Amino acid sequence: MVAVVGVTGTPGTGKKSVAPLLAERLGRGCLGLNDFARSHGLVKGQEGEVDPLALKRALARELRGDMVVFGHLLPEVLGKSSVEKVVVLRCEPAVLKGRLRPRRYPAQQVVDNLEAELIGLTSADTFKTYGSRKTFEVDTTYTTPTEAASFVADVLRGKAAPGPRIDWTMNYDSSRKLKSLFSEVV
Repeated sequence: MVAVVGVTGTPGTGKKSVAPLLAERLGRGCLGLNDFARSHGLVKGQEGEVDPLALKRALARELRGDMVVFGHLLPEVLGKSSVEKVVVLRCEPAVLKGRLRPRRYPAQQVVDNLEAELIGLTSADTFKTYGSRKTFEVDTTYTTPTEAASFVADVLRGKAAPGPRIDWTMNYDSSRKLKSLFSEVV
């Protein structure tokens, strides 16, 4: 049986940086869903769309051993029974904006990702899929990947308690603040 620790979050929250460090600390293999999808010919179209059902089937056939699996599609492709714990990496939306801009995403993709992080879309999907006993969040806004990976490992080993759920919406409680977040994107 495969034992998976999942790492998910909105693009730019640190999955690709944190997951390999976490895998190292836990003595597990590490698998990125985007790389796996590319290597299996599952990425289609100019937007790089992945069919979650095809990815889910490919993972079911090939996932072996204790792993750290990371990607924003995690709640769509790995079932509750295959996952021990899942951490949702979160980042304050204004800081996330600064992380996404250098990636040269189309403006609408940046807006979509900022909105998703602001309202906690990936987090909500993850809690819905895996439940509150298997899911926790970590704020990566001002932590290094090493610090985040160490904290997650400590939570998984029972040496630290996860923090409360994160809600960015209270930081953007006026139209002025929201306009500021989305300015210079579109």
